[in-house]
Amino acid sequence: MRTKRGLCYPRVVDVCLGQRVVPVNDKKRRGFSSGEPKTTYRKKARFSPDVAGKSDLFDALPDDLVVSILCKLSSTARCPSDFVNVLITCKRMNGLALNSLVLSKASKKTFAIKANNWSESAHRFLKLCADAGNVEACYTLGMIRFYCLQNRGSGASLMAKAAISSHAQALYSLAVIQFNGSGGSKNDKDLRAGVALCARAAFLGHIDALRELGHCLQDGYGVRQNIAEGRRFLVQANARELAAVLSSAACQGISTRSWLTWNPLSQPHPAPHPRNQNPNHNGHVTGIGCPLLSDFGCNVPAPEAHPASRFLAEWFAARGGTPGPGLRLCSHVGCGRPETRRHEFRRCSVCGAVNYCSRACQALDWKLRHKADCAPAERWLDEEGNGDVDVDLNDAEGGGEDNVVADS
Repeated sequence: MRTKRGLCYPRVVDVCLGQRVVPVNDKKRRGFSSGEPKTTYRKKARFSPDVAGKSDLFDALPDDLVVSILCKLSSTARCPSDFVNVLITCKRMNGLALNSLVLSKASKKTFAIKANNWSESAHRFLKLCADAGNVEACYTLGMIRFYCLQNRGSGASLMAKAAISSHAQALYSLAVIQFNGSGGSKNDKDLRAGVALCARAAFLGHIDALRELGHCLQDGYGVRQNIAEGRRFLVQANARELAAVLSSAACQGISTRSWLTWNPLSQPHPAPHPRNQNPNHNGHVTGIGCPLLSDFGCNVPAPEAHPASRFLAEWFAARGGTPGPGLRLCSHVGCGRPETRRHEFRRCSVCGAVNYCSRACQALDWKLRHKADCAPAERWLDEEGNGDVDVDLNDAEGGGEDNVVADS
């Protein structure tokens, strides 16, 4: 039997049983006489075990089937190496893996590149995925260009491209840029635009956007003050955060009974970074829990930071922990955003030791660690000797927390 490519398949009996075969008209071809003994030989099948290693069955698969498999693989990749290993397999696999359909399906963990591994080839790969329409690649590359490579226009354009496709994280990041006037002067702040972007991200279920919008409504920051509505958004952010953590724990087989135990904390204790909280052999999280939901008596681990945020934190940590002379990083460990000008971020008006890019980062870091570390100072001045407070923020999420943040 022949295939469309003209390949011959051996008979099953010959391959499986190893039967000795004498070809038809063998005497005539080889000139055997009737008196000579018959010579038999084993037919060497193309796909017999002896030559199976020399044949390439992968070439017989149609391209559309391979592309479909690669789309599934890229969408479920847990780290960049899962996808890179496919690219280095063979020439055909490399060509099909760079198909625009495959690149557009890649998950955000595919772009979880380490800052010390950043190179021009990594930049080209992210750009290729962004051109293929992958919104996660657009957002990640936009954040890297805007904050790390200081290419403000291109970075903001890529984030806007992701935001147009209803990428909640990109919408929230653009809101933070509008609130702070990042990449420009203090006069470039657009509070109303920031609130509008936050509202869109909150509608899509983004937890930090819900928390930020709640604080804006409570304080009348860029929107008419509505304390009851702001409180509702803060409660909704806590509920969504709890649901996300429980769903993630269920997928990993981690017990959550201790998280939901009623344990009100008058003074929440600092918790280690979430990467230091590893499940032990019994499936329980070791170390102290993070009281992100201490309002409701729930102590759950901190949410996993986005790969772009981790890249920013690693990028500036490798450069001495400062983005530039007189510039500061957001004090929330899961953020990584730097200032683009002096005194861009708000800082704690009680101790003056920490600063935040947003109210959401302040609220999270307050419960993560700063509530235990914050100590009132008699007087603090910034680098230019200006101690005036422009805007105060009372954290209403924690039920009467006394920490406030002021613009520098």
